[in-house]
Amino acid sequence: MNLRWLTAGLLLLALLLQGELWFSDDGYRKTLDLRDTVAEQRSMNAGLKARNAALDAEVINLKEGVEAAEERARNDLGLIGENETFYQVVDAGPY
Repeated sequence: MNLRWLTAGLLLLALLLQGELWFSDDGYRKTLDLRDTVAEQRSMNAGLKARNAALDAEVINLKEGVEAAEERARNDLGLIGENETFYQVVDAGPY
């Protein structure tokens, strides 16, 4: 008779623990939310890694090549070379 009560008590305890595991805020739902968050962070990291690789390539190009530095100066700063003529095209606009 005592063994039957012990078995029933252990079974009830196991069910309570399983219920807390599945239905509490710190249980299985939180694990699923954390998995989603990790997946989002990994995709964000992949995009940032690609951007960093492009920036690394640009830095190497700027360090090694004069043409890249000149192109950057022309596009970003509007600089011109010694034997070059600068032409500015202005829209005529509506009359």
